[in-house]
Amino acid sequence: MPQPANTLEHRTELLLMGDEAVAQGAIDAGLSAAYAYPGTPATESFEYLLAHAKTEDGPKAAWCANEKTAYEQALGVSMVGRRVLVVMKHVGLNVAADPFINSAIVSIHGGLVLLVADDPGMHSSQNEQDSRVYADFARVICLEPANQQEAYDMAREAFDLSERFEIPVVIRLVTRLAHSRARVETRPPRAQNPLDKTPDPDSWILLPATARKLWRKLLDVQPELESYSESCPFNRLESASPGSVGVITTGVARGYYRQNLPDLPAPLPHLHIGAYPLPLAKIRALAATVNTLLVLEEGYPLLERRLRGILPIATEIRGKESGLLPLDGELSPDHVRQALGLPPRPRLAMAADPVPPRPPQLCKGCPHKDSFDALKLALTGYECSIVNADIGCYTLGALPPYQAIESCVCMGAAIGMAKGAADAGLHPVVSVIGDSTFLHSGVTGLMDAVAADTDMTLLILDNGTVGMTGGQETVLPSSQIEPLILGLGVAPEHCHVLQAHPRKVEELAAALRAEMEHHGLSVVIAVRECIEHARMRTSQERRRRREKRIEG
Repeated sequence: MPQPANTLEHRTELLLMGDEAVAQGAIDAGLSAAYAYPGTPATESFEYLLAHAKTEDGPKAAWCANEKTAYEQALGVSMVGRRVLVVMKHVGLNVAADPFINSAIVSIHGGLVLLVADDPGMHSSQNEQDSRVYADFARVICLEPANQQEAYDMAREAFDLSERFEIPVVIRLVTRLAHSRARVETRPPRAQNPLDKTPDPDSWILLPATARKLWRKLLDVQPELESYSESCPFNRLESASPGSVGVITTGVARGYYRQNLPDLPAPLPHLHIGAYPLPLAKIRALAATVNTLLVLEEGYPLLERRLRGILPIATEIRGKESGLLPLDGELSPDHVRQALGLPPRPRLAMAADPVPPRPPQLCKGCPHKDSFDALKLALTGYECSIVNADIGCYTLGALPPYQAIESCVCMGAAIGMAKGAADAGLHPVVSVIGDSTFLHSGVTGLMDAVAADTDMTLLILDNGTVGMTGGQETVLPSSQIEPLILGLGVAPEHCHVLQAHPRKVEELAAALRAEMEHHGLSVVIAVRECIEHARMRTSQERRRRREKRIEG
């Protein structure tokens, strides 16, 4: 675990990942609290904050039930004048979209910064969505660092901007920056804001009559945001000398362009954009000196599309949407090289026989294996059944040798999809969901199923942790899941807690089969600790015992 900068007062440089650089920048900006839900590639930022909270009198840091609840808690911190950071991955912003979009209208008091990490290439995600679209939709500032130093600097400035313009500010990272390391020069930390409950309550009450005034206020501040964008150091017109082709880069694409600069006959006119709204004057100044603009951006062709509505038709705009660069996957130096018209770099030839693919698989000893064995055994003999699953380690049950699940769409969808399949008349219908995902967004779906007494069986795979993102603690312990389910109205005789274990497969299968035969709602909770979490817990306990012996 990286050591926070403030415990090393004599150091001004740290080796940090992009995720960690944002976290350190927030700490040094006077952060009072931070909230998050685990999700790669954003998780390391919050792990850094948690480590800092344990070693310093630093900000409060807490994992939350989901991204929406995390953002709403952050709003409470901001309302009383203190600085707060919310951390999530790009699809998590879908969950938090309601409070996020509305928070652009209220009068943010203490600085509120949203760190959202996008995942081009879908290394650990179900889509490639671009969070710049959300910031543009909400009409707030978005900062997009090109390297780890900018990630730190932008984090520090973002809180000032949030308080200056009374809006939330978004910092957008991508996987390649979030998970790579570089030296970062830090600056002395500032103190936390004092508690200050002075805002007019009307600026936080979004009744239609008030919301209309606040919406108008947000629209009126847009020219100020645009003025900031034109003058800020993150948007740099590095060269505007006339030429046939000019380049606009955003975020990490600047580094890919610079990697290829030595092979160009001369540097091209270049504008780098690291802050939004777009600096229209700088864009037009660059476009006035060239015939063609090459747009290099990671994610959606957001900038490329906008330019076609900003610049004269005579200006040719080339990028992802024009077909010059790929629309999917991560941008790379080789993609940029090709777009610049440079020949491919020399490379080693691939071996004749490619390395066989190695798909991810469940860990040896994983309790999900036993649960899937039991589920497949329980479904034996049914001509037509469906198993709707969710996001987590157990999604790997879709792969051989299990092939036990048939869907994975978004957090919590397993229960709603199963209810829909049952409503359509299919039987048996099984929903499979993990304990953390159930608490994240499965509870509300189960309420719908309870209200309708839906003919379906919910199988909760309770391994006691958020396994796929590094073993974070679930918001509620395993012992509280059954009371929660019973409290929602599930019949006690159709709610069972069983052990997931190789010696208990037939017992679990029999319980599942019996509940499938019940034409109504039933819940089976298969409980056994994640094997990797158990190893980590055992290692931590041994370390604590050693430390006690040394102290004694």
